[in-house]
Amino acid sequence: MDQITARVPHEMVEALDAAASTLRRSRAEVVRQALERYLEDFDDLTVAVERLRDPGDPVLDWDEVRGGLLRSD
Repeated sequence: MDQITARVPHEMVEALDAAASTLRRSRAEVVRQALERYLEDFDDLTVAVERLRDPGDPVLDWDEVRGGLLRSD
């Protein structure tokens, strides 16, 4: 495993220590889990933006979709 160093505000370290204590985990475990979740979200957002920019992907008009759904009942 690689090691990294980051400078963070004192208040963030205090919040990290409080979270680690509450979760009964080390600082490193809490930071690692937070980074994993952030990077998963980043990957999801990257895919979403790519799909939004895809000119071949049709854009649906909400009013038309809603009207079609309401008529199908």
